[in-house]
Amino acid sequence: MKETGKDPEDTQAPRALHGESTYERLCDDIRSGVLPPGSRLRETEIATRLSVSRTPVREAIRRLEAEGLVIHLPRSGAVVRKLDYPELMELYEMRTVLEGTAARLATRSASPVEIEELEAINAEMQQAEGQPDLLVQLNRQFHRRLLDAARNRFLLRAMASVENTLLILGTSSMQIPDRARQAVAEHREVLDALLARDGSAAEAAMRRHMERAQFARLQRLRRAGLSQEG
Repeated sequence: MKETGKDPEDTQAPRALHGESTYERLCDDIRSGVLPPGSRLRETEIATRLSVSRTPVREAIRRLEAEGLVIHLPRSGAVVRKLDYPELMELYEMRTVLEGTAARLATRSASPVEIEELEAINAEMQQAEGQPDLLVQLNRQFHRRLLDAARNRFLLRAMASVENTLLILGTSSMQIPDRARQAVAEHREVLDALLARDGSAAEAAMRRHMERAQFARLQRLRRAGLSQEG
């Protein structure tokens, strides 16, 4: 029987991405800088690179557009969105509020096992000096576990939106050795407050951590801008 309503190219390329969806792969490419802000998302090129048909690529681009990571420009098509300076400041302001609130809530709801896991992750970060990719992964785990420990689904949803937009900024500041060492010490302050079940101290420590992360990001973007101008 003849099938209808399908992209002809669906029969010409494998459909699987080895357990990783096309959307997740494009998110990884944006986060890692493979697709920096301003990059055009050409369906055919992406489909060839990822060994998939154009249909999942098209669906992934639509999802990225719905989440505000991709926009359509005249004569250019889909491109990775750029954040201007006010948006960057607003993004980190919201992140600071949400992460600080998560730390405060976690002081009353985190179990001893969860706090122990957070301490273990931070210890692994300290031992992972010189391994930027591992540091980035461990840092994400630390913040994700803390958010989970806050036990607030609405907070998780709000943070997911912020995290999506953060992808546009590219690689993490954890890839800077000095910043990674500072982050471990800042995490320690949050952990001490969690152990003491001191909500105000935990929130204040997390806010300081986010402010230092924001400063590191601004420095990195400024230096990147200077290198491009040079």
